[in-house]
Amino acid sequence: MNDQANSLRKRMEAEQRGAGDARVISVVSGKGGVGKSNVTVNFALSLAELNKKVVVFDLDIGMANVDILLGETPRHSIVDMVENQLTIWDIIETGPQGLQFIAGGSGLSEMFSMNEAKRDRFLEQLEALTAHVDIILFDMGAGATADTMQFILAADEVLLVTTPEPTAITDAYGMFKWMHLENADLPCSLVVNRAQTEREGDQTAENVKTVAERFLSRTLAKAAVIPEDQAVMKAVRSQKPFVLHNPKSKASRAVINMAAAFAGKASNKNAPASFVSKLRTWLKPKGDVSS
Repeated sequence: MNDQANSLRKRMEAEQRGAGDARVISVVSGKGGVGKSNVTVNFALSLAELNKKVVVFDLDIGMANVDILLGETPRHSIVDMVENQLTIWDIIETGPQGLQFIAGGSGLSEMFSMNEAKRDRFLEQLEALTAHVDIILFDMGAGATADTMQFILAADEVLLVTTPEPTAITDAYGMFKWMHLENADLPCSLVVNRAQTEREGDQTAENVKTVAERFLSRTLAKAAVIPEDQAVMKAVRSQKPFVLHNPKSKASRAVINMAAAFAGKASNKNAPASFVSKLRTWLKPKGDVSS
């Protein structure tokens, strides 16, 4: 009964806010192993501490682990909403500090083979979510796939995570180039994670920025440099986000500062089309139209 009351309350709040209010950010990387999901989770918690209503949406196909990083065992996943006719409110989980998240779950890749009826319902539920929260963070898989590229391109902005390693830098630039060629107006900023020194992180960001300006005539701003920090590994082993496990650590301070800067700047929601309307355009029906 309480679940039904909560669901009704959330829907009423969504109607009062109006559709498409949420700021939608896709967090991406050129390759795996750069700490993208960890950055996403801790960034989300830091935004929530600033009184932002945040939902983390795990869309990392094959590597969905937001629930593990939060130390939570989800009851439902996005797949359940699509396949079992649950609402978006049914599948939202609550993690540490009240952070809301939606688990990817197993079978996430099959979810993208939705027929038209399932696709329309999925988009309807997403639209309800965008009206209810301030910020949605999509934790995307490494690189761009045919299944997930629409979620990247439809976002209001993108956070591109890399490390100072040469292969990670190369792949990050490749990812940025792909996004630029697909949508030159898509705002994107760079997060350099696991930098040995601040100087190394700044130099990494400057190198990528220089290449982007030279070959794409495009500026890539630096969102943050997050230092290599033993506190991060200790937090991961404890299945607790590092901004909660050790909020005074160097990595925590970097992410908290990034969230404060992000919350203080104007939103990039300048396009007349909402996230869901853009996604509806790009998500082509697959299969037949039966449910």
